[in-house]
Amino acid sequence: MPTFHRPCVLTVAGSDSGGGAGIQADLKTFHAHGVHGTSVITAVTAQNTRAVTAVHGIPTAHIYTQIDAVLDDFPIAAWKTGMLADARTIRAVASRLGGRAISYVMDPVMISTSGAALLQPSAVSALRERLLPLARLVTPNLPEAAALGGRAIRRASDLERIACDLLADGAGAVLIKGGHQRGAQVVDRLFSDGEMHEFVHPRLARNGHGTGCTLAAAITANLALGRNLVDACAAATDYVHAALTRAYRPGRSNIDVLDHGAPARKNPLKRSLRNQE
Repeated sequence: MPTFHRPCVLTVAGSDSGGGAGIQADLKTFHAHGVHGTSVITAVTAQNTRAVTAVHGIPTAHIYTQIDAVLDDFPIAAWKTGMLADARTIRAVASRLGGRAISYVMDPVMISTSGAALLQPSAVSALRERLLPLARLVTPNLPEAAALGGRAIRRASDLERIACDLLADGAGAVLIKGGHQRGAQVVDRLFSDGEMHEFVHPRLARNGHGTGCTLAAAITANLALGRNLVDACAAATDYVHAALTRAYRPGRSNIDVLDHGAPARKNPLKRSLRNQE
């Protein structure tokens, strides 16, 4: 029976028991893009669409063994991080995965959709010092960009200043997500190689959960599939918009969960992979 190659990707993040974000969203996104997803769980959360009620950090020794098990068997083409919770975990991930010549997408998860803190304030400096210089791309939303950059965002020019600061600290590129801005359009801005690229989509009347995780995972998958950074970001923002268009409400709250499978049926890269099979 013939076998077929699928690029292998890795997500290092927290588990969402509600299934809408974190590891669960990442693996759904990887599958939708036709890549093989592997995972390292950094924390187990008790959460649903209403709230995060508890967070249990995974011991450092087990984070190491998860990473070692994945790297021992799978040729990882690209990887991403999501919820890392504390400085201890950040240092563990950096020590095991730093220095590898593979594309790394850093999603600096700090606060959940429901408002729960997912990164200890003391860990922000560790994130910036230990993982930011490893990242081919960092994908903060507006509050995360302000926290990482150490400055308030009052006007569009502040975004460029923060992006320049993060680039000076070693990030390969910065994608500042525009979902928290007001207006009829969502504008995501990529700062890379001295240029700014804007990805514009109409704002949807959705209260989305897991959009940031899904975006970073989609970029990671597209990089593993051979797209350049600008094209990977463009494809990923299109994917999230399509998934959010088909979002649904599985719980009893007003939070929408993305339909990760809906846009994949229109994904030309996945169709090409299916044709190979």
